Amino acid sequence: MCLWTYKRPFQYDGNDYEVKYSFSFKTYTSQLFCNGALVDKCTHSFDGDFKVVVHKFQPISQPNNRTKEVIVSVGYFSWLNVGIEVRVGSDLIYESHPGKDIHFGTKKLENLGIYDNSMPANEKRKLQSEKWQKNKPSIFADIGIGAAFFVVAKVTGDLRIAAFTGVFLGVALVIIQRFIKVDLLGGFAVFGTMMLLVSAIFAIAFQSEYLVQLKGTFMGVISATALMVDGVFNKGSYFGTRIERYMNSPIQHRYFVLGLALTGLCMAGLNFSVATQLTEEQWLTYDTFVETPVYLVMFFILVWRAGKKAAPRVY
Repeated sequence: MCLWTYKRPFQYDGNDYEVKYSFSFKTYTSQLFCNGALVDKCTHSFDGDFKVVVHKFQPISQPNNRTKEVIVSVGYFSWLNVGIEVRVGSDLIYESHPGKDIHFGTKKLENLGIYDNSMPANEKRKLQSEKWQKNKPSIFADIGIGAAFFVVAKVTGDLRIAAFTGVFLGVALVIIQRFIKVDLLGGFAVFGTMMLLVSAIFAIAFQSEYLVQLKGTFMGVISATALMVDGVFNKGSYFGTRIERYMNSPIQHRYFVLGLALTGLCMAGLNFSVATQLTEEQWLTYDTFVETPVYLVMFFILVWRAGKKAAPRVY
């Protein structure tokens, strides 16, 4: 699935050229067109670097029957943008973004120590790919339930109906899981479904959609309590060991689990603040589009810190 496409047109020798650079979750592809016809295509995997893609071709015969090879280089000049350089022989004839270095991505990864083609690094990337393939269905299941909650809430205007829709989909996942080998329940779909059910029951019992809005607060407090008990009394060995299986490096279990508990409490407090201070419409937008990115930022900072804690000390 293509996530985004950059288009970089240029002209040479009376012909219209265009580079289309697109990327998906796993690969990036660069295509070179001349007057609408595909001239060259290169596809690479995101395997620890952002290679500068090079297209080489022989253009239509030039005056005096002299034909020089044209080289089109395509690369990131920032984390979010792509530029091209066009050379004829050794002469630079065009830059889409003059003064920008299209080797930016590769150099940054080298400085961060991420760009590495050694055998251990390749094995690590292979392991990461295998983990992603294994966890991808459950992650998409989580996203699907969240999206369904948002859509139903928008269409019906009733958070209780949206909550029970999420519950229905969660139960359906459990049933489907019995008949297929793909892991649909490895993420947080089941836990989220349980929290939706609790909030929906409370909402119906007390005739209040406000309690549905507090599902994030319920989830945060309940999960933080469980994590806190494990971290304090069990050194984080229960949750820490299980979550570590999804990581690329060892983590200090107690530190990580207690940090995760604190993160849960922060998210619970943030959800409570949004639910009480803003409108239901604004809360729905926050719940669908803002809450998860904020949580992920906090989570990855915690992983980074827990990883540093796990590293051996040098005296």
